[in-house]
Amino acid sequence: MRILVVNVNTTESMTESIRKGAAAAASPGTEVVGLTPFFGADSCEGNMESYLAAVAVMDRVLAYDEPYDAVVQAGFGEHGQEGLKELVEAPVVDITDAAAHLAMLLGYRYSVVTTLDRAVPLIEERLLLGGLSSHCASVRSSGLGVLELEGEESTVVDAIVRQAELALKEDGAEVIVLGCGGMAGLDKAIEERTGAPVVDGVAAAVKLAESLVGLGLKTSKVRTYAPPRPKTIVSWPLSRHISRDGSSA
Repeated sequence: MRILVVNVNTTESMTESIRKGAAAAASPGTEVVGLTPFFGADSCEGNMESYLAAVAVMDRVLAYDEPYDAVVQAGFGEHGQEGLKELVEAPVVDITDAAAHLAMLLGYRYSVVTTLDRAVPLIEERLLLGGLSSHCASVRSSGLGVLELEGEESTVVDAIVRQAELALKEDGAEVIVLGCGGMAGLDKAIEERTGAPVVDGVAAAVKLAESLVGLGLKTSKVRTYAPPRPKTIVSWPLSRHISRDGSSA
């Protein structure tokens, strides 16, 4: 089984960190391939960057010319998974959805700890759109920028733990969700400090992707995620992988 794990930003070192976290969660025999978009921002922390990343992720997956069984979109609260589902038949699992679904199996209410405060509304919107908000106690900001997650691990963990403890004490959370792909692999350290279950979205998405592939399930092409109708796309400024007639090249 081969799973593509697509970073939503263009920072290669973060792609590798995410890939390592995904590979650690994968079952023996599962190959994890990390992909970095050809274009976009070096970190995604707002709406403009998120919408740009949505196109970049679709473009990058379509450019991959080897067989694969599933795709993990490794951006928390990011746009684009719906478009990608139209373009490929393999299961597409977003780390936001995966983490929230697993968190709701572990406790009645969960809280997300993410990066900057400006990312909070994006995540709240994504959870609402995915039907996952009713059991979300809160979305809290650690105050760290995405690229700061590559700094000293103890500093990063301390910042996340501070908000996780407040979520547990003040917001009624019973489970903590790590709200950024760049937080992959930090779950056990935070769980040890807080005493609550901590869900790593990258690991959750990989395990769900493996389950879908193992069950022989693929993205439905009935109605919502049917392939795009052929259309003329004028002056497409990016790569050749999404062609001018709207189909995948």
